Amino acid sequence: MRSACSGLGSVPRAFEGNTVTDTVNAIVLATELTAAWLSNPNTRADADAVPAFLTSIHASLATLASGEPQQGVAAPEPAEHVPAVTVRKSLASPDRIISMIDGKPYRMLRRHLSTHGLTPDEYRSRYKLKADYPMVAPAYSEARRDMAKKIGLGRKPKAAAAVEPAAAPAPTRKPRRAKGAAPAD
Repeated sequence: MRSACSGLGSVPRAFEGNTVTDTVNAIVLATELTAAWLSNPNTRADADAVPAFLTSIHASLATLASGEPQQGVAAPEPAEHVPAVTVRKSLASPDRIISMIDGKPYRMLRRHLSTHGLTPDEYRSRYKLKADYPMVAPAYSEARRDMAKKIGLGRKPKAAAAVEPAAAPAPTRKPRRAKGAAPAD
């Protein structure tokens, strides 16, 4: 049996569609996946649960290899996002806003949200927040506002500075002559 990739040289026997080889590869792959899962220090499983896990992995691999959809398995529902803190607690401090994603305090949430692939509107809708829920801590916003006022942002120029004085004093020095010009008598 020739493979669809005949121009790429010899194809390993495992990819030629032989049922015996496919079954052996599925068993080996399921065993390797189970061993990798169990080698994770965060995985806790009883010895009785390992054969059931191995069987489910093998069945999933066999289904994926056949290309048929799994029967009796519905598409997973999107998980309901549980906030790490309450809305009241997230806004309790004027210096920081506590993220509902991970429960950590931030001055501004925008960059934190972008690391999680969210926009402020998506964040508000995910946790059912009001449209006026702040993305910046109040104290930080106030400090930035004060700094902007201090340097004069947001003010129009004064009218007195815009009008030029009517009587300009005469220059006290003679103007410089241009390079290469003859001296004036």
